[in-house]
Amino acid sequence: MKLLIVEDEDAIAEPLAEGLRREGFEVERVSTGEAALAMPEPDLVLLDVGLPDTDGFSVARELRSRSPVPIIIVTAKGEEVDRVVGLELGADDYIVKPFGFRELLARIRAVMRRTSERPAPRSSRIGPLELDVRGRRARVDGRELDLTPKEFDLLALLAREPGAVVSRAQILQEVWQTTWYGSAKTIDVHVAALRKKFGDPSWIETVRGVGLRLHVPGTESG
Repeated sequence: MKLLIVEDEDAIAEPLAEGLRREGFEVERVSTGEAALAMPEPDLVLLDVGLPDTDGFSVARELRSRSPVPIIIVTAKGEEVDRVVGLELGADDYIVKPFGFRELLARIRAVMRRTSERPAPRSSRIGPLELDVRGRRARVDGRELDLTPKEFDLLALLAREPGAVVSRAQILQEVWQTTWYGSAKTIDVHVAALRKKFGDPSWIETVRGVGLRLHVPGTESG
């Protein structure tokens, strides 16, 4: 497995790379965002936020726009707003310095396990909704929806089984890779944005006390 470490502090990056190599990983290390974006795509990115040429959040946004490569943000910024921003931009996990090497190793393996278990990319049609999972694009009646990475992930999850209720716990686990219920309010923000972009709020139904489901307007709900 090829890991890319994006970290400008040698005192952190060098022992981290050495430890990961001992665990059997192939490791490349760069110290700037520009260099990270120029690298061939690895299997996973460990991304520092405080880089000398840009912030890691911008790098995460650009990486996620290109591919679904797993990203773990590694940073000293541990405030809730920073965690939320990182996860909103498409990071798969967020670990705060200082951290134990074994904890980081466990998180890497957990993220890789989750991403390897995701269904193979595919395209599907649900009524007037066309979902291109490989290209991460969605259209309704031929009109493309301008979705953020997390909005697309949420829609793709609901579209796996239209009409079936998906619990908020499952949404947090699969879309935000967390069980932290303080994040639940962000689900409502994304649902509101999706409804607005669809132009019809009935596309996403709230089942009070249970979860959410995708519903094609004009059809019977289950």
